[in-house]
Amino acid sequence: MASSPTPPLTLDLTWQGGMRFTGTSGMASIALDGAGSSGPTPVQALAFSLAACMSIDLVHILTKGRHALKALRAHLDGKRRDVEPKHFTAIRLHFTVTGDIPPDAVERAIALSREKYCSVWLSLRQDIDLATSFDIVPA
Repeated sequence: MASSPTPPLTLDLTWQGGMRFTGTSGMASIALDGAGSSGPTPVQALAFSLAACMSIDLVHILTKGRHALKALRAHLDGKRRDVEPKHFTAIRLHFTVTGDIPPDAVERAIALSREKYCSVWLSLRQDIDLATSFDIVPA
């Protein structure tokens, strides 16, 4: 069965003064701050988006596989260039999975997210060194 076309993403961003902006897209809203004091910076928002995208994939894949996932936490460390443009050069993303889940199921979920499902990762520069790791905490 063919899937229906994905509609384009639209959003509106409004300057609030200083380096602060508010944005809306559909029912979602966000505040961004270039200084990082009243909201995440755009780069922090990008890192949150990557960690969330892969985490959502893991939750979906593991629960669909009928694994007893109790909790999931992601920790991201990103290295950026020292000169403009200060884009990410390396990202380390560690997942802490709570539940009685076999390690090979977590490895498979991470691989599927990275290679097929995470639209955020697949939209980024593919020369970024992305390393993933995980540990499992028994339920």
